[in-house]
Amino acid sequence: MTSTIGDLGEFALIDRVTARFPNTEDVILGPGDDAAILRVPDGRVVASTDLLVEGRHFTREWSTGRDVGHKAVSQNLADVAAMAARPTSMLLGLALPRDLPLAWVDELTDGLAAGCRHAGVTVAGGDVVGSDTLTISVTAFGNLAPGQEPLRRSGARPGNVVAVCGRLGLSAAGLALVQRGLDEPAACIRAHLRPDPPLDAGLDAARRNATAMLDISDGLLQDLGHIAVASNVAIDLRDALLPRDPEVVTALARLHQLGAGPANEVEFVLGGGEDHALVATFPRDTDLGSDWIPIGHVTELPPQSATEHTHGTRVTVDGRAADIYGWDHLGARDRRMRGRNR
Repeated sequence: MTSTIGDLGEFALIDRVTARFPNTEDVILGPGDDAAILRVPDGRVVASTDLLVEGRHFTREWSTGRDVGHKAVSQNLADVAAMAARPTSMLLGLALPRDLPLAWVDELTDGLAAGCRHAGVTVAGGDVVGSDTLTISVTAFGNLAPGQEPLRRSGARPGNVVAVCGRLGLSAAGLALVQRGLDEPAACIRAHLRPDPPLDAGLDAARRNATAMLDISDGLLQDLGHIAVASNVAIDLRDALLPRDPEVVTALARLHQLGAGPANEVEFVLGGGEDHALVATFPRDTDLGSDWIPIGHVTELPPQSATEHTHGTRVTVDGRAADIYGWDHLGARDRRMRGRNR
């Protein structure tokens, strides 16, 4: 007979989950008390929270517990890294159906713990409740280096270079593949199930005097629109500079054989999201090194658009608006990328 979390009970489950996480110097007091105590040497802490809801962000049909745990860590720490902070710890909230197999929770915890060890962080505490809908909530924390200002969305200036670090389009292609029962190319499916954001790139961008930065969770155009609005600028991407990952090209060819997928791979790049790559703006003539790839530039906002806060008028490709928006959790259906179902 399969054991469930209802068989184990709340407090035994908490002990079982927390025992799997590593210890770190950033957590003075971890799980077991009313609240955690974190070490904040600079006196400032960066915090971000996110949810993963079954049926909305993942499905057990093709995501293992380990996949979901890995994704929960990655997508939250990417937000911290995008502020030019070093990720340190997380709080974990679990809303679990009573009949959820205990083995699946063990897999989830193993994925969370592996992601924590990879990033050098740990879970400092959290909560467990019963729920009809399986939901994972993570609140991530990070520390800023002494004297380091956080990289906000509002710092982009006309003349800045727009550059990206990380691979683009793989996660969206991977989602399209698994939705149609395909298992190749594996790199795209792995990128969707277990994203691997370039966490160290946030600090690297700060050292290169980046002016604004965020992680790409809802699509390149959508997320750059946040920078454009916050900075009151326009952004123009160059089609010739956008990355065409060979794995995405291969995935699109597989999808086209089934009569599915967008017209070209650039749609995955511009509107896909969930790669959790970092995109940032830098002063002109910045040495970007080998990891940051320039894809466009920041421009003055045309006077007639100065009061418009729509992303489509602010972020263009070769000077033209693109009919791809990315993901808007509460928006109208036509704002979704074609074929997207998250």
